[in-house]
Amino acid sequence: MAVVAAITMAGLVWLWPTERVLPEGSVLTAEGIVPVRGQVTAIEPGPAAPDAPPTGADAGVQHACLVAQVELDRRAGELVDVELVGVTAWSGLQPGDGVHVAEVGATEGVPGGWSLITVDRIPVLAIFTILFVVAVLVVAGRKGFFGLLGLVVSGVVLFGFMIPALTSGQPAVWVAIVGSTAIMFVVLYLAHGVSWRTTSAFVGTWLSLLVTTGLGALGVSMARLSGISSEETLALTNLLGDLDFPDILTCGLVIAGLGVLNDVTITQASSVWEVRAAGPHLSRGQLFASGMRIGRDHIASTIYTIVFAYAGAALSLLLLLSLYEQPLNLLLSTEQFSEEIIRTLGSGIGLVLSVPLTTGVAALTVAGAAGAARRSGRGADDPERAAPGPRRAI
Repeated sequence: MAVVAAITMAGLVWLWPTERVLPEGSVLTAEGIVPVRGQVTAIEPGPAAPDAPPTGADAGVQHACLVAQVELDRRAGELVDVELVGVTAWSGLQPGDGVHVAEVGATEGVPGGWSLITVDRIPVLAIFTILFVVAVLVVAGRKGFFGLLGLVVSGVVLFGFMIPALTSGQPAVWVAIVGSTAIMFVVLYLAHGVSWRTTSAFVGTWLSLLVTTGLGALGVSMARLSGISSEETLALTNLLGDLDFPDILTCGLVIAGLGVLNDVTITQASSVWEVRAAGPHLSRGQLFASGMRIGRDHIASTIYTIVFAYAGAALSLLLLLSLYEQPLNLLLSTEQFSEEIIRTLGSGIGLVLSVPLTTGVAALTVAGAAGAARRSGRGADDPERAAPGPRRAI
């Protein structure tokens, strides 16, 4: 563990992000546009061309057009008209909703028009965040508090190190390994305490993470995936065309599977410790066999969890591709479909292998029979320890 920690710290220093200078002309924010918060007071149908379809609720997305009256917060009582076109007209805005707007096209002495920047969704996000925190604290108590603390630290590592390192051109696979290892150190030991049980879960997770990384890189290479299959990645190529997008795809695969790996490995480690407490007479081989019986049930229930998680995230893509009248083999070979399949199966193999890896490490590091017997209050000559019965069936 000391060696892994030292390597992780060295990796953080080596891969620490440098300042990224975007190519000239690739500005993501328009100059002179100042967002202003306001509140919608009314929604009316927008103007339509004579030959255009209806612009109200019956219009398609391309032709949808509404006009919102917005009262600006910084200018109490002042109403401005904001045109809602396309997707924004379909967002379901109602009077009373908060929005961020900006004045565009204004020149000296001539006012411009007002455009919608985004709906103000912070109040809704805050409510759900509070509900989530309260639910975790009420149900999980102290453990839940440390789990939330670990989640905050994980966010700091992700947004403070991993994402800036990727945008600055650092090797994506190494960023995934080093960043994920740092997250595991914090999350596991914060949530579950410093113990051999937690350490065995860490080792199982780390080994599985390396397997997942290797399989992901191999799958991306063999399937000839470019990593450029969405509007977001296409936009990235215009801004940061020198990035290694196949490696970034592998990095995303590792990050996506990290949470599920943690769940499986800590459960497996805890199972071995509980089996040892209930059966101090069991050999390490028997402990491993018992833990694997529990692990097989865990795999059966978890493997489709990760598949459906990926399917839910890519549901719009699945719906779109299902409408193409193409043979199944062609659909499966498309970049979008192949990415999801490699991502799902690569994470799934790592998840499956995490069970025997963690169970084996836990069976080797859990206290021996004599130590377990002392902790359970039985000596080596306790007749119940040697007698056949329910404990031997574990």
